[in-house]
Amino acid sequence: MPTLNRLIWFVLLIGLAGCNASPSPPSASGTSKNDSAASSDKAQADRHAAHDHSAWWCNEHGVPEDECGRCSAKLAAQFQKKGDWCKEHDRPDSQCFICHPEKEALFAAKYEAKFGEKPPKPEAD
Repeated sequence: MPTLNRLIWFVLLIGLAGCNASPSPPSASGTSKNDSAASSDKAQADRHAAHDHSAWWCNEHGVPEDECGRCSAKLAAQFQKKGDWCKEHDRPDSQCFICHPEKEALFAAKYEAKFGEKPPKPEAD
């Protein structure tokens, strides 16, 4: 039984580490800016794949998971079709906390209403 407990803790630890993994810095081997951008895009896609989308709240982006236009390509397409898209920051305009910092407070209020506490801060972009 102790071995099973260790295995469970190990799996949980690996899972948590995967969600918070940040991309490694570009090497100094002369990679171009475009190579770095492509690597960054891939790292971001990898982070989204590792992100647990089954929770109610998207900790990474600071919105309810079922409303997160950055995690769901289907939702992103719907936001774009409605004209709700910030092209500069590549996210729904209604969820662009860079252009509309007040929007973060609106989503935080949803979290607070459900859980009675402030939500975790979304990752900085």
